[in-house]
Amino acid sequence: MKLKFWGVRGSIPTPLTPEQIKSRIAAVIMRVRRSDLESTESRRLFLESLPPYLYGTIGGNTTCIEIRAADNKMIIIDAGSGLRGLGASLSERGEKVNEFHIFFTHFHWDHLQGLPFFAPVVFTPGNKLFFYSPEDDLELILKGQMRKPYFPITMEMMNAELSFIKLEGTEMAMGSTLIKWKAMRHPGGCYAYKITENEKSLIFATDSEITLDDFKRVEENSSFFEKVDLLILDAQYTLGEAIEKYDWGHTSYSMAIDFATEWGIKALALFHHEPNYTDRKIYSIHNSAEWYLARLGDKKLKLFTAVEGLEINL
Repeated sequence: MKLKFWGVRGSIPTPLTPEQIKSRIAAVIMRVRRSDLESTESRRLFLESLPPYLYGTIGGNTTCIEIRAADNKMIIIDAGSGLRGLGASLSERGEKVNEFHIFFTHFHWDHLQGLPFFAPVVFTPGNKLFFYSPEDDLELILKGQMRKPYFPITMEMMNAELSFIKLEGTEMAMGSTLIKWKAMRHPGGCYAYKITENEKSLIFATDSEITLDDFKRVEENSSFFEKVDLLILDAQYTLGEAIEKYDWGHTSYSMAIDFATEWGIKALALFHHEPNYTDRKIYSIHNSAEWYLARLGDKKLKLFTAVEGLEINL
């Protein structure tokens, strides 16, 4: 099972501004020495020595992840603005995929806005798109955000074959994978998805405000969370912000670490980054998270920050 992040920001797309780019260039120039420019190798080493907030970016697109199963089935969770990049990448590579399974955690704008731009996928005859959600009226919801006066192109204009599937119960088999879902705390509701294949499992839990109920050793929690290989969890806030913004539907990085440690999770990806934070701020939060994890003494949990373009094999 392979995973790729196409969008990792929350709430609204946040492209780098011209001033931010100029500031980065200036900071890099201030660091360079004559010896760093002497050869191709010295230039490479210099670039690799730069902190990630200067040489690279977290990414500005909203929520979208791609999962490829062992049978090469394409599973997508959420259709944020990152979905546009996935469609463009498939086209550039000339990859022949004609069946797409898109699962929605919920229907806030930052999880829908890429769908009309999933080109050329949605406009190619012969392609099949399957949309999934435990919520009622899935078809009405998706079509409703692509109507005048909100958008000039309707879903009826898409040439691909579209199917709208309400998820019943708590799990379903799809090819070589088993997919489960669980309601999480978020204004208006939200679902986490757990995907298991060949005894490896990941959970995607964006827009989730972890509460004491999620720590309880009840069957529903244990069967879903315990000893998962990878947890991608909303960690938008610092602890102070989480207290100030109680019931806003997001989690602090420290609570995310407490939760992952409690359930024996092997790797935790901090996700759904605050749109007002610069890359430098997000990396500083990651450093604070590493410090907090070290203080807990949990040497088994692997911690990383979700970055646009990052690929993981499970």
